[in-house]
Amino acid sequence: MDVATRLADVHDGIAAAARASGRDPREITLVAVSKRKPAAMIRAAYAAGQRDFGENYAQELRDKARELEDLDALRWHFIGPFQSNKARLLVGRATLLHSVSEQRHLEAVAARAQSIGVEQRVLVQLNLSGESTKHGVAGATLAALLRASETLEGVRIEGLMTMPPADDDDVTARCFAELRVLRDAHGGVQRLPQLSMGMSHDYALAIAHGSTCVRVGTAIFGSR
Repeated sequence: MDVATRLADVHDGIAAAARASGRDPREITLVAVSKRKPAAMIRAAYAAGQRDFGENYAQELRDKARELEDLDALRWHFIGPFQSNKARLLVGRATLLHSVSEQRHLEAVAARAQSIGVEQRVLVQLNLSGESTKHGVAGATLAALLRASETLEGVRIEGLMTMPPADDDDVTARCFAELRVLRDAHGGVQRLPQLSMGMSHDYALAIAHGSTCVRVGTAIFGSR
């Protein structure tokens, strides 16, 4: 199948999952994960109506943003591990940073945002599975990070993100449920409207647990 057909299938899947949970499909943003994919594939998805694209590497996002700057409505999301020294490449270029997980990350984002006169939207990444290979803060430290953000200009925390294990449905469901509980315990949708969770293999489950943003790569662009 071509990119447009795969993309349509994913949209159908999102709509079905949303309806099954009594939700409006328009509440859910599809981020097409285009890491390591050529610009031609992104253009094909854009031509089919896709506007939000996700990258894992700061330099790759920067380079693709330059190459595809003629696509005026394209929005970039950074979903890879965040490093403070990459703030200069990402702030003001990415619509949303999904993976901030330390106070020093917030400070780096705020400093860069202030220097170029923008407000950067970010999500806090949480590690709810306890895997040592996953980035993110523990739920117990979320409140402190949110408080720290209140003293910084140029950065706005809009929600939470998590990446559960790929091979354990029970743990995945628990992580999704816990992320929503944490959001509700720290101001709810009024303070943290975004929940970024769900990938190609589990986005329907994520939507059932309240995801507002699913990050889908393989189901759209094929395996790497």
